[in-house]
Amino acid sequence: MAATETVYVGQSGDVPLPPSIQERAGISAGSAVTLEARQGMVIVRTSGDILEMYTPVRRAEFLLSNAVDAADYAAVREEVRKMGLDPEKISHLRPSGI
Repeated sequence: MAATETVYVGQSGDVPLPPSIQERAGISAGSAVTLEARQGMVIVRTSGDILEMYTPVRRAEFLLSNAVDAADYAAVREEVRKMGLDPEKISHLRPSGI
């Protein structure tokens, strides 16, 4: 389960990391971290983490393969088309019954 705590950004832009968060993440004074801004969030990663980057085709494969039913699959196919890709050309698993 993720730990959450509310902190406030200081005037210089500093964001304090509470000790409980530091401990769970294995961060200590002097640790190098990577910050990533994504969809209104800031993700803090320890320097040893590897950020995986997926190609649009790989993302489409994940989306298509994780559809749970026919309606979800149809919606995902439309999203894949919006990405400029043809769902029929993407190797993926279809929901059962489709």
